[in-house]
Amino acid sequence: MMAEERDNVRRARRSRDWWVVGGVVLVILLLIGVGWTARDSIMPVEVGTRAPDYVALDFDGNPVSISDLRGEVVLLNVWATWCPPCIEEMPSMQRLHERLAPRGLHIVAVSIDARPGERDASGREGGNVAAFADAFDLDFSIWLDRSGGIQRAYRTTGVPESYVIDRDGTIVRKVIGAIEWDHEANIEFFERLLGEES
Repeated sequence: MMAEERDNVRRARRSRDWWVVGGVVLVILLLIGVGWTARDSIMPVEVGTRAPDYVALDFDGNPVSISDLRGEVVLLNVWATWCPPCIEEMPSMQRLHERLAPRGLHIVAVSIDARPGERDASGREGGNVAAFADAFDLDFSIWLDRSGGIQRAYRTTGVPESYVIDRDGTIVRKVIGAIEWDHEANIEFFERLLGEES
């Protein structure tokens, strides 16, 4: 009788063990499935991925969108007036604009500044973006994003962060930090993009 009871106990344990293993495998498969379906919202926005659409406001308060620029070569820059590297690269961005806008380059600088007199989520004082643009004689497109939605949509790591988007809406270059946008190597890069037919 003892041997028979032991066999029954072993069978019960094996059966329970298989149920546990099956449950663990099922949970893992569910997690993989959820991750796969949500991959676009958790994966970084990198070179080769589609540029997420995004809506901001222009200086007149009108909604403007990345998708409105489909068919153009776009330099999308995320910046703020309180960011020294952003301030450092703005003049070179303006020079790039002056040189290549006639060939079709569209520069969009999206400010994440809070309104003047207010503070953003990190406690930084808001900046007067229009006065900043006037002070630096910037005449490329500047959009306002007081909510920081662009940072969530593009999953940025800080400012400045820039994305070059081709005519098909694909990110072809990502730059973290400030660079000299009108450096000859950058101009050649943009000229190649602008020279490609859509």
